[in-house]
Amino acid sequence: MAASDTTQSDDEATLAKLGYKQSLDRAWSSFSNFAISFTIISVLAGCFTTYAFAWNGGGPIAISWGWPIVCGLILLVAVSMSELVSKYPTAGGIYYWASDLGGKTWGWFTGWFNLVGLVGVVASVVYASAQFAYYLLSLYGLDLGFINFGDSAHVLPETFALFALFLVIHSLINIFSSPLVALFNNISVGWHVLGVAVIIAILIIVPDSHQSADFVFTDKINATGLFDGATNGFGFWFYVLPLGFLLTMYTQTGYDASAHVSEETRGAAIGAARGVWRSVFWAGAIGWLVLLAITFAATKVGFVTNQGLGSSLAIFDSSLDPWAAKMVILIATVGQLFCGMACLTSASRMCYAFSRDRAVPGHRIWTRLNHHRVPAFSVIFMALCALVVTLPALIGDENDYTYAFYAVVSITVIGLYIAYVLPVYLRWRKGDSFEPGPWTLGRKYKWINPIAVIWVILCVIVFSLPQGAAGAPWTDDFDWKYVNYAPFTVLAVIAAVGLWWMLSARNKFEGPIRQVATDDTGRVLEGEEDEPAAGA
Repeated sequence: MAASDTTQSDDEATLAKLGYKQSLDRAWSSFSNFAISFTIISVLAGCFTTYAFAWNGGGPIAISWGWPIVCGLILLVAVSMSELVSKYPTAGGIYYWASDLGGKTWGWFTGWFNLVGLVGVVASVVYASAQFAYYLLSLYGLDLGFINFGDSAHVLPETFALFALFLVIHSLINIFSSPLVALFNNISVGWHVLGVAVIIAILIIVPDSHQSADFVFTDKINATGLFDGATNGFGFWFYVLPLGFLLTMYTQTGYDASAHVSEETRGAAIGAARGVWRSVFWAGAIGWLVLLAITFAATKVGFVTNQGLGSSLAIFDSSLDPWAAKMVILIATVGQLFCGMACLTSASRMCYAFSRDRAVPGHRIWTRLNHHRVPAFSVIFMALCALVVTLPALIGDENDYTYAFYAVVSITVIGLYIAYVLPVYLRWRKGDSFEPGPWTLGRKYKWINPIAVIWVILCVIVFSLPQGAAGAPWTDDFDWKYVNYAPFTVLAVIAAVGLWWMLSARNKFEGPIRQVATDDTGRVLEGEEDEPAAGA
């Protein structure tokens, strides 16, 4: 028997032990598994689209020092998840871990946090790519007749139209070929690495001048309006600066994708586990380099802070020649499109797996596979959910700032990271009785797991706070439209899912439903007829 056939057989046996049949096409390599998480993290997406959070909340030190320190803490979350992926290489990923380690109640809430967070990821990433694409097209003054990117008359509806178009394209790619998605993810890794190298070269060579190392590594900015703009004291160090960490926490999300596509990955017990932590590590290293390059190029501080609202686009506009700015934005936009496609893949697989265990209304529809062995209706469902969540982006202030939608960034981070650490806590609680897979932390879990959980708890608290003076009820500038509605949305989700659980789901939801039964050796004893339908 060929080595590839042996690996395939071992993967199917491992999946059978977890109770599932091999329904999805196992066509992904370990590199492809790493590539999807690396693509979703996408330093060309998060580092560029949420740069303003760190610039306004802390300034250069939130980037130069905040990024590597926070990435180190995130890596503790990632390696904790890697150990669980190795034990449970199934598409349900996080939800399955919590169910097995803590029971169906833990699985229910973990699954819904994960699903809501993934919808937020798709919505925020694809919309941000539409914003970058709109800005790029506006630089060229493109006028198609029915839509004019050369003026500023209809910025929000035209950006939303691009967003909807991108969702359609991502959906079609996902529906008609899982191997094509894997190929694009592989290409995306090269695009991100080479693209970042080109951008760094441009930011070094093209500007006439650069900031000093002293500015990049010691300067502080408080453009939030909180604490009267103070850059010292308790309020700055323990409120404003942590707000800036949202740049890192948002960028470093989505690496659970390696778990969600593990049923499509060869040698998943090792490959998917490595895919989780390696994607975080390399995105952290590469992201830091590009963030430093951007910050060194930020010579017009007043313009970036005031007119540019702290955005990376303002730095490119003020420091680069037009041709260079266009090239940087083009490279970033393409990277963001790769990211959006991969986000939809991950979200659809989570929806498929959660529906397979009858946790999502209409589960029979979302588990149907088309002739490409892809959960096509799950792809469409996740895309539609992202579209609905993004409807507030049609409303903005006089500067076309979509204040209501930007809370989606916080919702994404809060929802996903809660889902990430719930099973990590359960694994820590289980202690030495936990039987790991081939990739394990050994006894290091005893300090890694609790630090990961405590860090996420602190982040959830910080990212639930007002992000600026205009959204803080105790300030004179307070305006309800700028309130951070992320905590209210998260609490609403908890209340709705909790009420659903109490009234109905706890009596009907069984947790992971076994499609096959195996003995202690993994040999399949019997099948079950209730299998996801094919040929939808």
